[in-house]
Amino acid sequence: MNPNGIFVTGTDTGIGKSIASASLLHALRSRGLSAVGMKPVASGCLATPEGLRNEDALLLQAASAPTPGYETVNPYALAEPLAPELAARDAGVDIALDVLVDAYRRLAGQADRVVVEGVGGWAAPLSATLDQADLARALGLPVLMVVGLRLGCINHARLTAAAVAASGLELVGWVANEVDPAMQRIDDNVAMLGERLPVPCWGRLPHDPDPSPARLACHLQPGDALLGIR
Repeated sequence: MNPNGIFVTGTDTGIGKSIASASLLHALRSRGLSAVGMKPVASGCLATPEGLRNEDALLLQAASAPTPGYETVNPYALAEPLAPELAARDAGVDIALDVLVDAYRRLAGQADRVVVEGVGGWAAPLSATLDQADLARALGLPVLMVVGLRLGCINHARLTAAAVAASGLELVGWVANEVDPAMQRIDDNVAMLGERLPVPCWGRLPHDPDPSPARLACHLQPGDALLGIR
């Protein structure tokens, strides 16, 4: 596995992978490492004078230092807010693995660490012939799982961890993200997750209606392998 990057997946869509990924970039930078983000495929992009732009990809770009070009951060920007396979089909775009690998290598040449954010949950496909596991495997990256703390999260987290392992990839940690401020017994749920997941928790992000990755970074402790500690 490549210790200079991490592939960030989630227990579902809308559980804060982008905030967690951007916060992780700030956490790495606070430890003296240059770090850049990547959103290989993004749907739901807005038309701008510069071209299609995705909110999550822009968040990662803003949290990166040095600041990479947008097209390298997000090689495939798709307009429709649909599953990437459907959005790419509507746009007449074929998502190619070699394009994504080339963009990653360019980012890796610019910084000490690369944080790659996937789409939706682990099993959400990138195209009809490309799964996220294929991309993580091609990049040689270990996996970090973001767990959205809401009812059902224990089931979703355990299923995701099992799916990553079944893909032959290494899950190295998880992040708890408080997406539902009304969730009952949240501390008990976090404790149960810690007891059942086979890897350490890298931190817990508190609920924030206006989240700032720079402010939230203090809640994360990147794993030793990503920090280069053996």
